[in-house]
Amino acid sequence: MNAPKNAPVNVPDTAPLRGTRVVELSTMITAPLAGMMLADMGADVIKVERPDGGDPFRSFRGGAYSPHFCAYNRNKRSVALDLRSDEGRKVLRALLQDADVLLDNFRPGVLDRLGFSDTALTELNPRLVRCNISGFGRSGPYAQRPAYDAVAQAIAGMSSLFVDPEAPALSGPTISDNVTGLYAAYGILAALMERERSGVGRRVDVNMLEATAAFMPDPFHYYGQMGLVSDPYLRVRTSQSYAFRCSDGRLLNVHMSSQEKFWTGFLSAIERPELATDPRFATREGRIENYFALAEAAQTSFSTRTRAEWAARLAEADVPFASVNSVPEALADPQAEHLGTFMELEHPTEGTVRTVRNPVWIDGTRDGQPRTAPPTLGEHTEEILAEIAERTGSGAAA
Repeated sequence: MNAPKNAPVNVPDTAPLRGTRVVELSTMITAPLAGMMLADMGADVIKVERPDGGDPFRSFRGGAYSPHFCAYNRNKRSVALDLRSDEGRKVLRALLQDADVLLDNFRPGVLDRLGFSDTALTELNPRLVRCNISGFGRSGPYAQRPAYDAVAQAIAGMSSLFVDPEAPALSGPTISDNVTGLYAAYGILAALMERERSGVGRRVDVNMLEATAAFMPDPFHYYGQMGLVSDPYLRVRTSQSYAFRCSDGRLLNVHMSSQEKFWTGFLSAIERPELATDPRFATREGRIENYFALAEAAQTSFSTRTRAEWAARLAEADVPFASVNSVPEALADPQAEHLGTFMELEHPTEGTVRTVRNPVWIDGTRDGQPRTAPPTLGEHTEEILAEIAERTGSGAAA
């Protein structure tokens, strides 16, 4: 099979985006995640980085190949370019001439100042899909404000669903960053499909504020339709989700949702039939209203057996449950091992990188996904400059 244009040799023939080239001007999480998702599907993602340090995530806690960086940059090629220089911008223009996607997470106006306005990009390559990720959109009172995960979670209302106002503290993983990257990849794929009909590249804009709000629509509907202001417990009360500590100190989650069979199965598993006739818990509405009382009552049972014992009993009763795994436990979980959820990639100079696989299966397999470790800074600069020179018949220098 002849390789289509823009298809590096390491991309399997069956990769869905084989032959699609993405030029990524980005740092941190949002755009790198979107780029990695496209790379996982076979796109040739060229990550353009500053020669003096590259993506700031590279140096998290020292070094230039941090876990933070590796988490969002597999299956890419890195080219080191100084976009403040004429030569750097010249190389970027050459890359964009036959690229399919330009992905960036600069603040509004940065690309314009570098000479890559929408007008200039359209003249350079009318088929180019441009995707910008920002904190708050291209215009408005917050457009030029810096934005990170905690900022977006707060302004979109998400933090109010996690933070105790009496003892405010932030915790947990990045959410706004990650979901913004997901929406960006979704928008890019839609624009690429539309381009097949029109032949014209479109501009895709995704911002962290709206992506975060869109990722959690329920609280806005609760308020709009019922006047209920969500707090950290409204969703778990409604979904009947609980966390229990077992006799060995380990934690276990139960999620009974709205089906009565899970409630009856739960009572059978914990051998507490009397709770079914307790007027506080006899109906689902009552269990929602008396959520904390039910949690306290059930906890007395969970304190009598180990987590493994409760897991066996809940599984037998067909109750939705899971152990609250630590990261090492999640890596070793039997179902994750069966699925091959985690894998190791080998870099020629940096060694082994453990990573989480792309969760998308196609035709029952993930064999069509590229499997290359995140690049070192500028690892592919000479290779990419040689490709440009071969295509244009002239030399290129960074």
